[in-house]
Amino acid sequence: MSFRLETTDPRSAARTGTLSTGHGEIRTPVFMPVGTRASVKSVEPHELLEQEAQIILANTYHLYLKPGNHIIAKAGGVHRFMDWQGPLLTDSGGYQVYSLSELRKITEEGVAFKSHLDGSMLQFTPENVVDTQRIIGSDIMMPLDECPSATAEREYIRKSGELTIRWAERARRRFLQTEPLYGHPQMLFAITQGGTHADLRTISAKALVELDFEGYAIGGMAVGEPAEEMYRILELSHTMLPEHKPRYLMGVGTPENILNAIERGVDMFDCVIPTREGRNGRVYTRKGKMNLRSAKYAEDFRPLDEGFESHVSGHYSRAYIRHLLNVGEILGLKLCTLQNIAFFMWLTRTARQEIEKGSFLEWKAAVLEEFNRGEA
Repeated sequence: MSFRLETTDPRSAARTGTLSTGHGEIRTPVFMPVGTRASVKSVEPHELLEQEAQIILANTYHLYLKPGNHIIAKAGGVHRFMDWQGPLLTDSGGYQVYSLSELRKITEEGVAFKSHLDGSMLQFTPENVVDTQRIIGSDIMMPLDECPSATAEREYIRKSGELTIRWAERARRRFLQTEPLYGHPQMLFAITQGGTHADLRTISAKALVELDFEGYAIGGMAVGEPAEEMYRILELSHTMLPEHKPRYLMGVGTPENILNAIERGVDMFDCVIPTREGRNGRVYTRKGKMNLRSAKYAEDFRPLDEGFESHVSGHYSRAYIRHLLNVGEILGLKLCTLQNIAFFMWLTRTARQEIEKGSFLEWKAAVLEEFNRGEA
């Protein structure tokens, strides 16, 4: 498994590369649809491939609870379990534990928490999170970390970042002591923390780079801080993270955030926006976002996005999809989701092409101007 840096933009930190995995190559920049429970909601794996999805994301916390390690192991890993043959990344579940603030206790050993399903007491440690991801069989694994809120006190963020470094050391040790279970290689990324404090981010990045992970995620962003603060931290991270290894901005996914992060040297993204918005009838197009439940689309027989090459835009009108949504047909939610996935695949795929041509900044400005004009 390797990452090859291919193109760098002479006027920004934007770059292209290829990440090689046991389940195929990933051309970056790349957006990863989220399949939390081994399913991208309402979408079959073959449909993801038709939208040109290169890699999807699943969640260790949720898979650990259901169906559980025993069933995943008997299935031969999540790739076989869900019939997905492409690369797979698994989050450690650290963010989910963060969201269970009333149900968990963080110690040096790990995180003790109550299952949100049945209230049973469970524990995640850096070691058993690696073990679980060995059983899942993901191509890219994330270590257990603590993700503090953007509003947390500086002292708490400092202690949290130091704990995340110690947990990363333990995770790295466990990873090197164990072997993949299903015949394909796995890689372990680190997760930098430190909130919006430049000195704490620097400490985190330097310590984790010394541990020599296969890639580096920028964690603790999009948790309440202004976008400008996130961009400032991305610019700082670009100067400290290894040029020859992939960079992953976790949980960030508006078109504007993605393009601004690409400009600042980020390679990989994930977010629930395409599927969550799709299930609520909100659709992304090049001319902006539209709420298809609105009455103004009742007699609008135009495609969702005129000239956009996607299955949904090529076959179904706004009026028809609105009808499906308003009568409660599941197909309406699916078509909205497919359109959104196609849009985000187009966004990062075209960004790569524009970086290669040397015209990324002009293209980015034009795309955001048209999208934010909201004339869909």
